[in-house]
Amino acid sequence: MSLSLVFAMTACSKEETAEDSSHYKEEDDVAVETAAVQDSMKDISGQEIYWLATYDINPTNNNDRSVALTLFEDQFGGKINWIQCTSENKFDTLTNRILGGDPVDMFPYEWDALPNGVYKNQYEPLDDYIDLSDPIWDGIRSAIDMYEYNGKHYVVPYAVSDPLLITYSRQMCQENGLDDPYELYQDGEWDWDVFMEMMKKFVKNGEDRYGICGWFGQAMVQSTGKTIVNFDGKKFTNNISDPDIEAAENLMAEMQSLGLYEPGWFGNFPDTHDVLFYGMADWSLAGSNAANQDADLMVVPFPKSPDSDEYYLCGNYAAKMLVKNSEKGDAVARYIYCERLAETEEAYKAAAKEKALIQEKSASGLLLGFVTEEQYDAIQSYKEDTVTVFDFGYGMGSTMYGDGDYTYETRGIMNNLMDGLLNYSDQVDSWAVLRDNWSSAIDAVLDTYNAAIQ
Repeated sequence: MSLSLVFAMTACSKEETAEDSSHYKEEDDVAVETAAVQDSMKDISGQEIYWLATYDINPTNNNDRSVALTLFEDQFGGKINWIQCTSENKFDTLTNRILGGDPVDMFPYEWDALPNGVYKNQYEPLDDYIDLSDPIWDGIRSAIDMYEYNGKHYVVPYAVSDPLLITYSRQMCQENGLDDPYELYQDGEWDWDVFMEMMKKFVKNGEDRYGICGWFGQAMVQSTGKTIVNFDGKKFTNNISDPDIEAAENLMAEMQSLGLYEPGWFGNFPDTHDVLFYGMADWSLAGSNAANQDADLMVVPFPKSPDSDEYYLCGNYAAKMLVKNSEKGDAVARYIYCERLAETEEAYKAAAKEKALIQEKSASGLLLGFVTEEQYDAIQSYKEDTVTVFDFGYGMGSTMYGDGDYTYETRGIMNNLMDGLLNYSDQVDSWAVLRDNWSSAIDAVLDTYNAAIQ
């Protein structure tokens, strides 16, 4: 269904039949609510946001407008002007435009935004432009509060995004006499102990098998609910010696030592079916389904510690940043509001689900990707019902987070802490060594950012 029609915020024409009118009823109700909200906000009609990013918010390649853009343009009269940049030069371009006085208003939220981007005077707080007491923010208020910095809100997330999940094949589990991890999760029994036993049994049942592949070190550590860098709103502290983090790190060391870990890079769940679990963000699921159409794939969060009663999700937050010296604060805030509206109104959520379930095919009819309704509903429940963990260590510049030239000595500290025991076991053979190698370096970085907090 065309999103430009699904989200058209106009009343039905008099010529429509009663049956046709009922199709629009829910959207008309939202239109009335949106109009009421619009009356209470500053008029931004005619304002154009200069959006600096590697991608365009405006539709391309005959795609429909997003819900948020439709609301922003049709209900509030705003426009988006894309300033193109590359992944390599985006931060340099941002800095040069700020210093040169060239127009730039909105920039994608990335981990580096807080505290590093604020420390570099790249962004403005949004408090003067967004009413954070509005109930529309209730479902994500804990994340908003978490990001409060120096008494201000530079990051106002409107959704959880890119959760790191485990993809697995129910068929493979059944063939190997293993329980279904999704059922274990629903029963509260999906923990590290079960996870390890399943991998060991799978590897034992055949030759040249592995328990897990993909990108998952960060998710294992954050499945504890703990972070390397803590922030209480006033001070950053080093939490590298937390015993729960040590337990997660030792678990990864055990995976490596037992040969359960497949170190190769996989963009999808392996179609060779010689790896039981695949750790990756949810973006990989559609392609994994297409490559494994008869495997009955499913996804679950990473298992919890046996000592924990709660599951924790490793993911990201969707947000947009107001750039330093922008004169379009109201317009940027309005766009962020539209994104949140798209995430929370049932009519929009239902249409987003309908679009997500459409199979992607090539011009010749080749199936490229799809997501099942069960998978989609499960992922939404993980994002809505599971605590999402964020570590401020990722927002402290390249010393803390950066790949360098992919060597242990030059990579960011956070990178090494999350997969050093998996990928650099020849250079660091225990968590104690890894922790001691980098703890004092973390302290030095934290001193810099703590000195900037007023």
